Amino acid sequence: ESTYTVTETIAGYQPTAEELLQAIRETKSSSPEFGVKRIWTVLKDKGWTISEQRVKKVMQENGLSESAPPAVAAKEKDDRSQPEQEKKQSKSDKKAVVAKVQTWPEPTVPIMDLYPKGDFPQGEICEYLGLNAYRSTSAEKKELDRCMDTIVKEQREAAEVHRTARKYLLEIAKPGELMIDIVEKLENKVRELIKADYPERGIAFPTGCSINHVAAHWTPNSGDKTVLQYDDVVKFDFGTHVNGRIIDCAFTWYKNPRYEPLVRAVQEATNTGIREAGIDVRLGDIGAAIQEVMESYEVELDGKVYPVKSIRNLNGHSIGQFQIHYGKSVPIVKTSEQTKMEEGELFAIETFGSTGKGIVHEDLECSHYMKNYDAGHVPLRMAKAKEMLGVIDKNFGTLAFCRRYLDRLGCKQYLLGLKNLCDVGLVQPYPPLCDVKGCYTAQFEHTLLLRPTCKEVLSRGDDY
Repeated sequence: ESTYTVTETIAGYQPTAEELLQAIRETKSSSPEFGVKRIWTVLKDKGWTISEQRVKKVMQENGLSESAPPAVAAKEKDDRSQPEQEKKQSKSDKKAVVAKVQTWPEPTVPIMDLYPKGDFPQGEICEYLGLNAYRSTSAEKKELDRCMDTIVKEQREAAEVHRTARKYLLEIAKPGELMIDIVEKLENKVRELIKADYPERGIAFPTGCSINHVAAHWTPNSGDKTVLQYDDVVKFDFGTHVNGRIIDCAFTWYKNPRYEPLVRAVQEATNTGIREAGIDVRLGDIGAAIQEVMESYEVELDGKVYPVKSIRNLNGHSIGQFQIHYGKSVPIVKTSEQTKMEEGELFAIETFGSTGKGIVHEDLECSHYMKNYDAGHVPLRMAKAKEMLGVIDKNFGTLAFCRRYLDRLGCKQYLLGLKNLCDVGLVQPYPPLCDVKGCYTAQFEHTLLLRPTCKEVLSRGDDY
């Protein structure tokens, strides 16, 4: 039975304006959620002859909302807004991701999860001196610096991955371990820490682990049985990248303290190169400063004293996006090179010292390869070469790779196709670079950015 309090009326009765208004108010009072159509239906069911349009007009003229009177509507709005606010707050809480803490001795938390706001640690900041001292306070240079924020953020993330990975490397690099096991553990860890996903982020080039007289570009191919020895001097050189912003950084591992003078010479030479680097500095002047420090050292091995020599045909280099060697070379010996460093450039400052001749040559089995950045279209006749080029484009682009990476992708019988790509100039092989057998070489390297306001050594860490 109806609970409405509308006054009983005769069928077919046409109410006055006052009667209609009172009836509408009574109905709204009993059922505030009723709108025009339902109120009109109630009145019509009571026998009134009345149009829906007339009910609507009276309600509008008297400020009666279709859903509820103002007080009730306000209350309902408040009631609805409360859970909505709680829902929004809940969503906000979900978005406010709490930074995690890294695990040790094996890091397992990706770096981006440690810094959910993207505030990755900055590198070592070095103020410009002399004629460039004004840059640290220049409003114009500060604005240019802000324009690089996204790039610097990507570089800092890659650098933090490198710092974390190399700390882990020191935990697993122990005499008696297979070199291939060490580098594959390291590379898998880098992939985990950086959440590798080509081309957005991942490994920038294979892990170099050149031993003793081998200075650079050696990594074990599949099946290699080389074992790390107590008396080895190993150059661990690996790279990370985020959006092609490459961090190229290396250090020398050794256990026998007799190599300490050699390693210290190279580390000091690298720090000298970093200190001398800057906007408008001539590359030849940096090389002269590096050589002076490097060759002030000597090392005694088995009762014989060896002068430490800069390896004159190895250099530092500028770095571009997805391009490890961008065009400029930073010598590590005195030269007449007049090319200058420029604002905004990224450089790998690396130095190599040797107890041998101080000159390297290509030797041993090749493991490193890289697609030629400037290579245009080259018609290929060999099916294996076409297949291999597709694999390279899909997984590496213009970043360096090694044969182990191809094995990891499941490639079979690819050497002939790879050789064909090298022969036609699409891919460049990078064989190991060696000094004379029996000597020892060392390396240190950092990546620095010549920002408009300062010089930032992106890869600097507590270790070196």
